[in-house]
Amino acid sequence: MTHRQVLEALSGLLLAMFVAMLSSTIVSNALPTIVDDLQGSQTGYTWIVVATMLAMTATTPIWGKFADLFDKKLLVQTALVIFSVGSLIAGFAPSMEVLIGARVVQGLGVGGLTALVQVVIATMVSPRERGRYSGYIGAVFALATVSGPLVGGVLVDTVGWRWCFFAGLPVAALAFVVLQKTLRLPVVKRDDVSIDYLGAFLLVGGVSILLVWVSLGGINFEWTSWTSGLLVAAAVAVIAAAIHVEANVAKDPVIPLRLFKDRTLTLATVASVLIGVAMFGSTVYLSLYFQQAKDMSPTEAGLMSICMVGGLLVSSILSGRIISATGVWKRWLVGGMVAVIAGIALLSTIDAGTPLWHTGIFMAVLGLGLGATMQNLVLAVQNTIALADMGAGSSVVAFFRSLGGSVGIAALGAVLAHQVADAVKAGLGKLVAANPELADQVAHQKGGVPDVSTMPAPIRAIFESAYGDATGHIFLVALPFAVGALIAVLFIKEVPLRTSVKREDELMAENSPQA
Repeated sequence: MTHRQVLEALSGLLLAMFVAMLSSTIVSNALPTIVDDLQGSQTGYTWIVVATMLAMTATTPIWGKFADLFDKKLLVQTALVIFSVGSLIAGFAPSMEVLIGARVVQGLGVGGLTALVQVVIATMVSPRERGRYSGYIGAVFALATVSGPLVGGVLVDTVGWRWCFFAGLPVAALAFVVLQKTLRLPVVKRDDVSIDYLGAFLLVGGVSILLVWVSLGGINFEWTSWTSGLLVAAAVAVIAAAIHVEANVAKDPVIPLRLFKDRTLTLATVASVLIGVAMFGSTVYLSLYFQQAKDMSPTEAGLMSICMVGGLLVSSILSGRIISATGVWKRWLVGGMVAVIAGIALLSTIDAGTPLWHTGIFMAVLGLGLGATMQNLVLAVQNTIALADMGAGSSVVAFFRSLGGSVGIAALGAVLAHQVADAVKAGLGKLVAANPELADQVAHQKGGVPDVSTMPAPIRAIFESAYGDATGHIFLVALPFAVGALIAVLFIKEVPLRTSVKREDELMAENSPQA
């Protein structure tokens, strides 16, 4: 494909990626309004987020495997249709139960788009040339991250929360049409296609049980309760059964375990899990920090994310261009991880009194590291695996990063909630002891996420301090995971970037007389 043809096809893929990312960011500021309007509970609030995350994470490797078996263009368009159906149902949802079910359908589509866009790009462009286009992916990520909360806030305030789900439909339709006109990929016909239904069922079941446990543990049941123990035992048993099926039973497994014989893929998988825990698990609570510790509006908190996204955009474009020019990539991975560690370490020092410009610089450092790490980690894997396994290999990295992020969000969220509750309880106790006349106001404080702007100044100061200290603490907890990811990256062997889409052994087999 010429550079122009790649850009034309890439435009449809980037629109698809944009709508997938937008689906999670645009709804973030609307959640309190949605739960209130549909008369939901705190559990319902949690499940609106968890449902999409669970469906996306569990189905990513299945979509990736399908990409190795079937027409990739048709699969991307199918994922767009599934996402659109879920969005329509969510927009018209009359109850929390219907909305949560619709979010599962959305998650199925998002899982497909997340896995397939990377695979299709790898099919079109050789690893050596891919850096030229990674900046466009970074730009879409930045646009969706920054515009989502802002657009969502405006829609909620003007036309209502239901338009947060309808807003992505025109973009999805446009992506479908553009892909139909511009994406031309060779369809590899395989007569020996065997779909691993049992392995797919066990994989989805095991990951779903695990995510239910980490998402609801400490909220709906205690971590040390019988419910918790049963969920862990069930998750381990089902995942063990999935591994057995993949290794010994399936003719064409969803996740071919032979791929893990490749040192690069194995180390990249380990790094992806740890980056997921450190990055998603900690940064997702920065918005809460700005709203609770800094008394900022959701829109203002969304604007603060520009600091991190700006750093990510600059480093992803710069590193991609230089890697394409030189063919050298490992130093960018290592340097990126060092910047991630530095950014998380700096953010572990923040509290309610930290100046905003300090926090902005710390976020920019973290963004610079992430931009040089995330895309290039996938590039390292795609450079070593065969084209026939490109879907399964690429989706494994995305799957484990999402899994690590899901676990990190739940675990670090539990740490944050526990520390805030303890600090608030101790602070309010001291306040009442020193000022008995405030006892009635303190008694009216409810659990959950408070609106600090409506509180009396002494009580507001306690909540702001509690959220500020706790946010810094969860970055400190995330730091060892980032260090672990750096160690995994250091052991990845640098292999020169190949200049063809196919691996050298595939090209030799293709050109041999027997072929």
